[in-house]
Amino acid sequence: MGKDAGVMIRDLEAADEAAWRHLWAGYVAFYEASVPEAVTAHTWSRILDPAAPLLGRIALVAGRPAGFSLSVLHEGTWARDQVCYLEDLFVDPDVRGRGVGRDLIQDLVDLGHARGWATLYWHTRTDNPARRLYDSFLPADDFVRYRLHLK
Repeated sequence: MGKDAGVMIRDLEAADEAAWRHLWAGYVAFYEASVPEAVTAHTWSRILDPAAPLLGRIALVAGRPAGFSLSVLHEGTWARDQVCYLEDLFVDPDVRGRGVGRDLIQDLVDLGHARGWATLYWHTRTDNPARRLYDSFLPADDFVRYRLHLK
């Protein structure tokens, strides 16, 4: 666990919707982006759908929502076991520096070992201050991302 021994991480549940939406809004604002309500609602419904390949985790500090991770589990072509893509990670600015982000990533590392995932991976902007945290897990590789929007 990170610097704050009061951090608990668990799957997101239906009762967490308002808290998650509040954190989600902060995450989207951090990236100076906008996500249509229909997409946010669809994302939430997939988080709760056990058949969807989306894994939603929430970090609680002293029982209060403090951050989340959203990951996509998928098959890969370079491994036989499942792969986990950490797509979204956010920690409430009021609790940053207390180890919550580290705990959220370590939570996925631990789940990956327990569930037999082949790989856990993520990407971020080059100027994201959280890269100090990410670099403490492993150095960034030399891949470049290309993204072609189809809609």
